[in-house]
Amino acid sequence: MDLNTAWFLLIGVLLTGYAILDGFDLGVGVLHLFARDDRQRRIHLQAIGPVWDGNEVWLITGSGAMFAAFPLVYARVFSGFYLAFMLLLAALIFRAVSIEFRGQVDDARWRRFWDWAFGLGSLVPALLYGVAIGNVVRGLPVEADGTLNVSFLALLNPYSLLVGVFSLVMFVMHGAAYLAARTDGELQQRMARWTTGAWTAFVALYLAVTAATFFAAPYFFDGILGNPLLWILAVVLLGSIAYVPIAVNAKTFTRAFLASAGAIASLVGLFGLSLYPRMVPSSIDPANSLTIYNASSTPRTLTVMLVVALIGMPLVIAYTAYVYRVFMGTLKSTTEGY
Repeated sequence: MDLNTAWFLLIGVLLTGYAILDGFDLGVGVLHLFARDDRQRRIHLQAIGPVWDGNEVWLITGSGAMFAAFPLVYARVFSGFYLAFMLLLAALIFRAVSIEFRGQVDDARWRRFWDWAFGLGSLVPALLYGVAIGNVVRGLPVEADGTLNVSFLALLNPYSLLVGVFSLVMFVMHGAAYLAARTDGELQQRMARWTTGAWTAFVALYLAVTAATFFAAPYFFDGILGNPLLWILAVVLLGSIAYVPIAVNAKTFTRAFLASAGAIASLVGLFGLSLYPRMVPSSIDPANSLTIYNASSTPRTLTVMLVVALIGMPLVIAYTAYVYRVFMGTLKSTTEGY
């Protein structure tokens, strides 16, 4: 394994961590739009209140690692997706502010406004992440000199929107499983039904996205069938997907949540495996694609950063595990906060 591959894997780990951890945050936010009363909304916010900001750090760290290890990819993608990223940033800001502001004024209209801000601020990112991935998979118009010119409307093509809806449903399933594991009584039963319903839609959309990818990006399947990692990830994916409804029916909701996390991790792994060594495939000419080799920093930069990452990542993982251990448990609605 060379330095470029090591950083490709490390960024993949960071993005996987973000998808799993902030994924259930986003799912809870979308479910917040369908809460029946103020008590349920408070429990939704209490479920993610201690961890949501730490979960988003994984995205910031992944973006920072991309900037340092593969600066050309960072520059081209962020400039090409500029309007989409501004919309994403606005949604994330409203989502964060709504969590802090909702309980500051004892007024139903005030809380209703921030409830909608929280819900839509979660729905939009959950959708846009999938749209971004869909566009990367089908390829972007990267010129021979590495420039990328694409309009916001061009990003909203049918294939990418399909992937966006798939990611939205996936996060709803993940968030519902998380809430089912953290609650009891009527709300837990309701989240169990949401988990099962979202799982059904997830399976249907997964099959649709896989079939559509054969036509939108046939290169994605070139040469990977002989890779043993593909079969390992495929087994993990299928096993995780199959176990979610089994765990829900057995009322072992923590296991359902872990199975959902396994499905997300294996999906990200399959995406990375199929993309490697490309990072931004070109729809104009495959030779124009940005790869881990023609878009990377110098070997010295990659080496120094890898040493820092190998020291810092275990600390981040240990701290994250400690926070979740402290705040795990069944939630009870209170009149304080949110």
